[in-house]
Amino acid sequence: MSNTNSPRGSSRRNFLRGVGVCMALPALESLQSATAAGANTAGQMATTATGAPLRTAFVYFPNGAIPGAWWPTGTGSDFVLGKTLAPLEGMREKIQIVRGLDHHTADPGPDGGGDHARANSCFLTGVRLKKSASDIHAGVSFDQVLAKHFGDQTRFPSLELSCDFVRKSGVCDSGYSCAYVYNLAWSTATTPVTPEPNPRLVFERMFGAGAHGERTANLLRRQAEQRSVLDFVMNDAKRMQGRIGSADARKLDQYFTGVRDIETRIANSEKLGHPVDPDMDTPAGIPANYGEHVQIMFDMMALAFQTDSTRVSTLLLAHDGDNRSFADIGIAEGHHDLSHHRNRPAWIAKVASIDLWYAQQFNKFLEKLDSIKDIDGNSVLHNSMIVYGGGNADGNRHTHTDLPIVLAGSAGGAMQPGRYIDMKHKPATNLFLTMADRLGVKGLTGFGDSTGRLSEI
Repeated sequence: MSNTNSPRGSSRRNFLRGVGVCMALPALESLQSATAAGANTAGQMATTATGAPLRTAFVYFPNGAIPGAWWPTGTGSDFVLGKTLAPLEGMREKIQIVRGLDHHTADPGPDGGGDHARANSCFLTGVRLKKSASDIHAGVSFDQVLAKHFGDQTRFPSLELSCDFVRKSGVCDSGYSCAYVYNLAWSTATTPVTPEPNPRLVFERMFGAGAHGERTANLLRRQAEQRSVLDFVMNDAKRMQGRIGSADARKLDQYFTGVRDIETRIANSEKLGHPVDPDMDTPAGIPANYGEHVQIMFDMMALAFQTDSTRVSTLLLAHDGDNRSFADIGIAEGHHDLSHHRNRPAWIAKVASIDLWYAQQFNKFLEKLDSIKDIDGNSVLHNSMIVYGGGNADGNRHTHTDLPIVLAGSAGGAMQPGRYIDMKHKPATNLFLTMADRLGVKGLTGFGDSTGRLSEI
């Protein structure tokens, strides 16, 4: 096997990360029972009581929110949305605003600075990060826990998206690796799942390259090429087994595991049949305008759910600490700079406007999911659990208590939205345990720093 430090070895690793399964099929009622019978994982199914797919997504926005503008007034079903979440008024009966969820694993403690890195990678892991630029250690993220339970039911166990840069190495925040800053999903404690920022590549991965009418043939051709490459690298790697030490043997075993995972996904896609070919243009690439980029990535997630390409997805709108300006709404200063407002009213107003802008983008996504009819006659939003939030609460002080969290969707009727609930300072990971219950995950006794379920959800 070629040296993995060589350019050829690096290229091969990048190819293996990217090959994956890339076919998609709509959620068709006539196929549900057959798919369920052939894709059950330990008796667990990510479906509603009506047999429709149950989707879960996690959408992350950066730099916290202005608390006074974010939180509603009132309680329970008798609440009035604050200025930031006012765009969600039309979705009022389809969302829950959840207060009092904390991520104390993101607190500084003895590690000092680095709240933005901790906010990002603690958000879905709920563990204390190892402060290092190279020796990274986090935890398996909740989306990947779900993907391991339900991933064989769809062509993609999970779909990781981003509207940000992709950085895997170097120092990005007070001694923390960039891997912490630019990733939400972690398949192991040391392996982030790199998100894709290019909507064209996301679309082609799901449906194939080329124009409408060409994509299925292109996908099948690519799949045959994938099998050929996988056979090559497996044979190449096996020849090394007798000539390496124990440390390298462990690395090689991880390599085999990754290749076998890809093979399993290819086999699973073949079992699920040929992909659909959407009668729409392939996205051109990453738009220059950030708002357009955000909306097209939301569209890719909605399309993935609509076609049952995956039931688990994450979208990193921007990393915590992001300092982009928002000229489209008249804000020339950087978001992160403004978030340290030191109680200056003009700066607070600008941050609140940015928070409002993000809420408007999220509302468009919810409206799209709500407009898509699912196989059981309900909407895709009804048959979903969508978490919208961030790992920083008050960006001015870098706090990680009272995280801004919205939970949208009804989980197919398993949840009762239309409420504002105060959890009075419980771990945010308790929400994940509760979501796992609604999904039918068995045997998950804890996650991260969780202390129990949220009976109020």
